[in-house]
Amino acid sequence: MTDTAAEAQPRVGPASRVALHELSMRRDRDEWIVGRMATRTFVALPSAGARAVRLLGEGLSVARTQERLRADTGEEFDIADFVADLAALGFVARIDDRPLPDPTPPRASLPWLGPRHVRFALHPVFPVAVAVLLAVAVVVLLLRPGLLPGYRALLWSPHGSVVLLSGAAAGWTLLLAHELAHLVTARAAGVPGRMRLGTRLQFLVMQTDISGIELAPRRHRLTAYLSGIALNLSVASALVLVLAVTDPASTVHRLSAAALLLALMPLPFQLMVFTRTDVYFVLQDLTGCRDLYGDGLAYARYRYRRALRALRPGARTAAGEGDPGARLPRHERRAVRVYSVVLVVGTAACLAFMAAVTLPLDIALLARAVRGLAPGNTPAGYADSAAVLVTLGGVNVLWLVTKWRDHRSRRRAEEVARPGT
Repeated sequence: MTDTAAEAQPRVGPASRVALHELSMRRDRDEWIVGRMATRTFVALPSAGARAVRLLGEGLSVARTQERLRADTGEEFDIADFVADLAALGFVARIDDRPLPDPTPPRASLPWLGPRHVRFALHPVFPVAVAVLLAVAVVVLLLRPGLLPGYRALLWSPHGSVVLLSGAAAGWTLLLAHELAHLVTARAAGVPGRMRLGTRLQFLVMQTDISGIELAPRRHRLTAYLSGIALNLSVASALVLVLAVTDPASTVHRLSAAALLLALMPLPFQLMVFTRTDVYFVLQDLTGCRDLYGDGLAYARYRYRRALRALRPGARTAAGEGDPGARLPRHERRAVRVYSVVLVVGTAACLAFMAAVTLPLDIALLARAVRGLAPGNTPAGYADSAAVLVTLGGVNVLWLVTKWRDHRSRRRAEEVARPGT
C-alpha cells in the first residue's frame, strides 16, 4: 500500500461505523470462509472474526462490536485493526460517511452466461448419467476388448501433416470443452470464473479460475472440480459406443478411435497432483487444507534448509525459520507433509523427463522440420515440415509467452503489496 493510499483511508475510531460490500460466508470445520464474490477475494476467519463481520454488517459501531465480542467470548479484540484489514481486502464500502476505493473486479469469461442459463449443470441426475454411460462403455469393452484402440489409431491418415494438424485441432477442442465444463458448473453455483492459458512446469495448459467456489456447498464444489474429467469420460464412453456399431474399415470408425485416445490422454495428467490438477483441488477440499500446494512447498523448503544445515555443523538457524506446518491444524499438518513428498518427487521426475526425453525430442523434430523446408523437398515433405513448425513450434512459443506474462503479473502483484512502493 502506498503512503498516499494509507492517508486516503478514513481513520477508524471507537464510534466509527462501516458499510460492508455484499459478502458471503460458509462454515468450514472450526473456521468460516468469508468472501466477496465480485472481486473473488476470500479469507478464512475464526468464529470470533465471522461474528465481528456480522455485527459490523448490522451497523454496530467499532466500540459496540468490541463490547459484544467481549461479552460473548470473554476476550478482548482490536476491532479498529480488524476493520482496517477488511478494508485492505476490499470488503468495506464506506467508513462513516467516506466511501473507500473499490478495486476493479477481474473479468469473467462469457459474462453473458448467467447462473439461470446453466442451473441444470448442478442437477443430481448429471453425475448419475455420467456414471451410467461410463458403466455401459466399460461393459462393452469387457465384452469386446478389441474395440480399445492402440496408439496406431492416431495415425488414421497416411499424411503426417493431416494427422498432426487434425490431432492438434481435436486436442485443443477437447481441452476447451474440458475447461468450459468447469466454467459452466461454477457459473451455475454463482461463481463468475475465468478461462485462460497457463503453465504447469513444462506443460502449456488451459485453466479456469473458479475462485469463489469455496463458498458453495461441498457437492457443488466437487462437481465443479470434477466436471472436466467427467466430460472427458463422457466423450470417451460415447465414442466406445460409436466404435461398437460402426465398421472397423470405415472412416467414421478410424476417426472415432483416434478421438477416443485423444479424450483419454489428458486423464493420466490429472493424477499429477503436484501440478495442481483437478484431482489436486479435490484432495485439497477433502483434506480440509486451505493451500495444500503453498503449505507443501513451504514445508519442503524448510526440510531442505534443515538438511543443508545438517551438512554444515555450527550453522545458525535464521530468525523465522521454524517449521511452517506448526501453525496448521493437526489434520492439515499431516496432509501437507505427505503432499510435500509427492510435490518434490513428482516435480523432480517431471523435470528430469523433460530434460532427458521431451526437450531433445522437440529440438530434433524442429531441426528436422527446418531442414525439410530447404529447396529440393517434395510438396508432401514441405507440408509435413510446415505442420510440425506450426503445431510444435507454436505450442512452445505460446508456453514462453504465457510463462513471461504470468511472471510479470506476479512481479506487479509483489510490487503493489510491498510497503512504500
